Amino acid sequence: MSSKMSWAFGLVVCLMFVLGVSLSTSSKFDELFQPSWAFDHFVYEGDLLKLKLDNYSGAGFGSKNKYMFGKVSIQLKLVEGDSAGTVTAFYMSSDGPNHNEFDFEFLGNSTGEPYSVQTNVYVNGIGNREQRLDLWFDPTKEFHSYSIFWNQRQVVFLVDETPIRVHTNMEHKGIPFPKDQPMGVYSSIWNADDWATQGGRVKTDWSHAPFIATYKAFEINACECPMSVAAMDNTKRCSSSSDDKKFWWDEPNLSVLNLHQSHQLMWVRAKHMVYDYCNDVSRFPITPLECVHHRHN
Repeated sequence: MSSKMSWAFGLVVCLMFVLGVSLSTSSKFDELFQPSWAFDHFVYEGDLLKLKLDNYSGAGFGSKNKYMFGKVSIQLKLVEGDSAGTVTAFYMSSDGPNHNEFDFEFLGNSTGEPYSVQTNVYVNGIGNREQRLDLWFDPTKEFHSYSIFWNQRQVVFLVDETPIRVHTNMEHKGIPFPKDQPMGVYSSIWNADDWATQGGRVKTDWSHAPFIATYKAFEINACECPMSVAAMDNTKRCSSSSDDKKFWWDEPNLSVLNLHQSHQLMWVRAKHMVYDYCNDVSRFPITPLECVHHRHN
């Protein structure tokens, strides 16, 4: 089964078998999200949302609810031209110092240089799991889809439905996995010229401001978690069980990548990855435990 067919199958299963639990699925910003800061840096143009960054402020938004397991997606067109020093982020995160988090960070560039995307995974408040790759297309010219799929077996980062990273549950090896904290969905644009472009050597050129990231097609197909329900109870609510409660993200075909997806990931890693924390011996003289056992990260 191709990756697109796999995700489509998942959606059908969701619609057929979800019982008694609230799920969100929409393409309208206002139904799912709300501005978090710098309201005056939001521009609404029909189905398009634009976030602006200038030398006064960036901007950000967050989901109205939190979720546990499922898939979240946006379509995004990144800042054109000289975007050095800027970061556009799309991520999921829970709350508190011991939070879990899944990050897409799109790092601005000097004109003519490739745009790169950095991913990271935080588990119980600990990150330092950065991977960086150059995209195989110009993300400033057209909209492209960026997604995070999450279940109890794996977290998958996807670009146009191509997996670019997998973080697998290896609790049987004594490695914590993020499966017990509901997460919000967030995005923002901000200035990070102390590190974002060539390690901070290239600074933001404010004469090119405002820097604009454009969004459309917001989708959350995931298990909604009421704030009043304890995290442990949400885990149970959002997990399939033997009492006829079936969720599409727990289908066996989504517990690992299929063969086609595995080949796609191998291609991404071979052709486009430029940094992997697992191979950074200067930062990690002792290889992180998940890197020893992990087949995909």
